[in-house]
Amino acid sequence: MGSASPRDHLMKLLEPVVSAEGLDLEDVTVTQAGRRRLLRVVVDRDGGVSLDDVADVSQAVSTVLDEHDVMGPSAYTLEVSSPGVDRPLTEPRHWRRAARRLVKAELADGGVVEGRVRAADDTGVELDVDGVSRRLDYQDLTRGRVQVEFRRIDDDADGADVDGDEG
Repeated sequence: MGSASPRDHLMKLLEPVVSAEGLDLEDVTVTQAGRRRLLRVVVDRDGGVSLDDVADVSQAVSTVLDEHDVMGPSAYTLEVSSPGVDRPLTEPRHWRRAARRLVKAELADGGVVEGRVRAADDTGVELDVDGVSRRLDYQDLTRGRVQVEFRRIDDDADGADVDGDEG
C-alpha cells in the first residue's frame, strides 16, 4: 500500500516530543528556501505559548531530528512558532482557545455567521451573535477564522482597568 508522506512522518515523530513539553503540535511544513530547506513546526496550548516555550520545544525537536536523521544530510533551518491569527479554527481546542474573540464561521450549509466565542466544548461552540447566544455543533461548521480587531474586549469583564483598579 502507500507509505506515509514526509509531513506525516515528521508529525508522528515530533508529536510526542512537543506533547512532552506540554504543547500541542498543530502543523509541520518543509519548504525549499534557496539551497536550504525550512522546517516550520507550529505549536500551541491553552493560555498561549511563551518565548521560553518556543525555545524549549525548539531544543527538544532539534535533538530528536538529529537523533533520527530525518532531514537528511543537507542543511535546513528549524523554525518553531505559535499559530497566527489567520489559522483556521478546525478543532475543538482551536475554538476553545478563541474564547472571547470575534470569529467568522463557515457553515456546512454554505452560510456564514459572525460572532464572539462565548464557550466551546467537545461537541460545539456557543457564539454571541448581535447579543443573542447561538449554539453551533462542529458537524454544522466547516471552519472558522478569528477576525482581526483593533479594539478587543479586555480580559476583565467586570470593568476593572488593566492595572486592577476599578474603572
